[in-house]
Amino acid sequence: MATVQQLQQHIRESIKVAYPEPEAGSIAQLVLEHVLQKNRMQLSLAQQEVVNPEQEAQLKQKVERLQRQEPVQYVLGVAHFYGLELQVDERVLIPRAETEELVDLVLREHKGQTGLYVLDICAGSGCIPLALAANLKNAKVYGLEVSEGALKVANANAAKYNLPITWLQADIFEPVPRIHPASLDVITSNPPYVLEEEKGQMRENVLQYEPHLALFVPDQDPLKYYKRIGEVAQQLLKEGGTLYFEINERYGHQVRELLLQLGFTEATIVEDLFGKDRIVRGIK
Repeated sequence: MATVQQLQQHIRESIKVAYPEPEAGSIAQLVLEHVLQKNRMQLSLAQQEVVNPEQEAQLKQKVERLQRQEPVQYVLGVAHFYGLELQVDERVLIPRAETEELVDLVLREHKGQTGLYVLDICAGSGCIPLALAANLKNAKVYGLEVSEGALKVANANAAKYNLPITWLQADIFEPVPRIHPASLDVITSNPPYVLEEEKGQMRENVLQYEPHLALFVPDQDPLKYYKRIGEVAQQLLKEGGTLYFEINERYGHQVRELLLQLGFTEATIVEDLFGKDRIVRGIK
């Protein structure tokens, strides 16, 4: 039987080929917090405690999955997003910090407004519509997603927080069901935007485990989702309604121009915390 400190060191050593330091240390911390059900402070105070055999077996099982480069969020079954702990697995993309910036922008720009009608397109785990529903007062929130598996995950996340999202299973390249023209105040979307040619720059744990349907667009048509969603937004947004896109940093100016061509009266590029073009906002 091992102590917390010994197991922490064991995890770091076991995964350092797949996850070099300091990432290995961060992952070891996350895994221990999750399995032992202790926060960071409790864990630091419990370094010499002996871990029971059942928990030690759980930890070793998770280490084996991490050694195969499976993302830690899938190994633990959870990802944290804008104050929510969401269920995730290989049916959905792992929520990213950049997407929290999109949510934060929407909330700042609609602070104090109540009863908004909101649609998120390509909802995945439901992270965007759930975070918006949790923070916008009396909003009517829809989440549209083509994947049945992803919608099951999103439904479970909504049930956990008792958030009344209306989920729509549909392909965005088909007509959007159950939403009337000119009825929405906000549309958000983090659509697939990684080019096939960019696969070589991506980490193996992303390529092996995360759903390619939610990641990639054809090299020859990188703006296909933005064009279609822009057209849908023109139909479904009220006058003065806002469309928010998360984008591939390479295409900020092209997405902005596309929205202006589609008839948006204003289109703006917003940089992320690292100074990269990350969000395009359009006003109908």
